[in-house]
Amino acid sequence: MDSTRMHQEALRRAVDAFWEAVFPLWHRVRAHIRQIASERYGITVEQFHILRHIRRGEGSVSELARAKRVSRAAISQAVDALVSRGLIARTPNPEDRRNIHLALTPEGESLLERIFEETRGWMMELLAPLNEEELRTLLEAMRALRRLF
Repeated sequence: MDSTRMHQEALRRAVDAFWEAVFPLWHRVRAHIRQIASERYGITVEQFHILRHIRRGEGSVSELARAKRVSRAAISQAVDALVSRGLIARTPNPEDRRNIHLALTPEGESLLERIFEETRGWMMELLAPLNEEELRTLLEAMRALRRLF
């Protein structure tokens, strides 16, 4: 088998392994976050993701709608709920009052950090059976995927 065909075969195996690993993993993580967010903190997964995006610097309804690929109206409704819960603050731009900046309140930051910490602990328990070499390999693979995507 020539090197091009070998590379194509390796790519095919990598794609198949990706599909077999990532989607089941994502569904488990999402279910875990849903459980923590809704049962312990009374927010939806969608609201959790909005808080996460605001923390990463997407500070307007337009930026959130673009990042989430949903309508401004859908984001506005979720933002309204988070503002009423005291998790997000709206600050008008003094130079352009139509431009409203969104930021996490200390309560929002604390809630998000608690969800991340609980999820991190749960994931560490899941990964604990891996040995050091497997953990290094996993870390390298995650870095490669992040670079690509």
